[in-house]
Amino acid sequence: MVAFAVNEALKIINPDAPTEPSFISESGKYKFVTGNTILLPCDVSHAESYVIAWKKGIAILTAGTVKVSPDSRMNLINGYSLQIKNSVPQDSGVYVCQIATLEPLEIMHTVDILVPPVIHHVTSGGSLQVKKGAPVYLECFASGNPAPNITWTRKNNILPNGEEKLSSPALTIESMDRHKGGTYICTANNGVGQPATSQVLLHVLYPPEISLERPIFHTSEDQEAMLVCIVHGEPPPLVTWYRNTMQLHTTENHIMGSRGSRHTLLIRKVQMQDFGNYTCMAENDLGRSKKTILMTGKPKTAIFHSPPISQWGDRYNISWAVDSHTPIEEFKLFFRRLPKGRTNDENNEDSSGFSTMYSDQLQPLQHQSQQQQQHFGRRGFYRRSNSTHHIVSPAYESHWYRNGHGSIVHWSGNDWRDVILPAIPLSHLYTQTMSYLIHGLEPDHQYEAKVQARNRYGWSEVSERFIFSTPNTNSEVRDMRSTQLSKASGSTCGNLLASLLTIIFGEFIAISNYYMIISQVIYMQL
Repeated sequence: MVAFAVNEALKIINPDAPTEPSFISESGKYKFVTGNTILLPCDVSHAESYVIAWKKGIAILTAGTVKVSPDSRMNLINGYSLQIKNSVPQDSGVYVCQIATLEPLEIMHTVDILVPPVIHHVTSGGSLQVKKGAPVYLECFASGNPAPNITWTRKNNILPNGEEKLSSPALTIESMDRHKGGTYICTANNGVGQPATSQVLLHVLYPPEISLERPIFHTSEDQEAMLVCIVHGEPPPLVTWYRNTMQLHTTENHIMGSRGSRHTLLIRKVQMQDFGNYTCMAENDLGRSKKTILMTGKPKTAIFHSPPISQWGDRYNISWAVDSHTPIEEFKLFFRRLPKGRTNDENNEDSSGFSTMYSDQLQPLQHQSQQQQQHFGRRGFYRRSNSTHHIVSPAYESHWYRNGHGSIVHWSGNDWRDVILPAIPLSHLYTQTMSYLIHGLEPDHQYEAKVQARNRYGWSEVSERFIFSTPNTNSEVRDMRSTQLSKASGSTCGNLLASLLTIIFGEFIAISNYYMIISQVIYMQL
């Protein structure tokens, strides 16, 4: 451009002076995607009597209007601009447009050919078998311009390290198991064209692994029962069913089937002799595994659903529910006061002695006739012994307990207490509920409780511990006093009546529980 300006100035001073050639185009850097057409500008002025040439390195591409290069893709267009069709990576480099003056003038164009990513190699050609516990090393190599970024992902899942993707040419899995098998995807991306992908299918060989839908199956006679084992293994395992030690075969009443990994044993009509342990055994070339299902008619473990804080300071209405296919006949409620200042862990340690302390009571009642008479004085319960019905009031004192014979028995404040409660009336609902008003509690204390349920087939497992607490005072009395203070114009007689009704209501619940037990006694005598 400077030469051009100088030539124009000389023309003004001396119109007859010869004009020097110059470039209108400037040097530049260009990027083209492979396959596209390259166009490099070379616009000149006052070069009519000079030769314009294109060079790449030492190779002469064109001279004047003559194409020297044998490459058919090259052409001159619009004067001296160089065109290269269907570009390839080898077209990258520096191109020089030169005016052949005494001291040659030239401009340079730098060309960079962008190449989409291409994956050249993945481990094992895309499929790999590996045994459980073995390490796996996956590699993926790709090329492109610019150099592509390689990432690993897993189809419809996360990687074994918990991440969604890993940016690396290599993926290492320390120890294989069936949960780490599947399709792993290598992706190469450099922003040019579409990303390239390749897959590796990891096929894990492992011995059978069994899980149970229901380890304990609750049912009753004359019902249909379906026991289910979920079995995984590679190669696919052979599954057999056993009752105790005897292998079962398909009969009219016992039907075995499978769908995918779900293996079933259908018992069409359960009989008393069908209760017991059923074993699902799976075996393949790498090993054997088995799991046992207990089919029982006993109730499920009860679940407490009463609020954790009592509305009274000296009593608590505790309630629970239990699922059973046959009517519940009675409940056994255990409770005790928790020592103050104990942590939850320490309370758990105290509870750990529960099973040992009550190991005799956790047996069916027909085996406890002697123990019932021995322990009668220290429990509030309904028991039947020698055709005689005994009733002990469920009301407790905090440290002293009155037994059925008028004697006073000393109770440690933190000892376990238990109550036998008949299910009144007998319910044929699957979910059966019960509540009981515990008396003789101390205000501002924590208590724990457990419960069992019995139907015609026996006792359920002891429930999880349930923690409840008593407030400093009765919440109803406290609310009544607050109302009285905030409404000085209220009726004194009305407030007194409300207080009396509160007390009567609490006693009414206790009396109701008591007479429910009496009605059961009468019913059983009839």
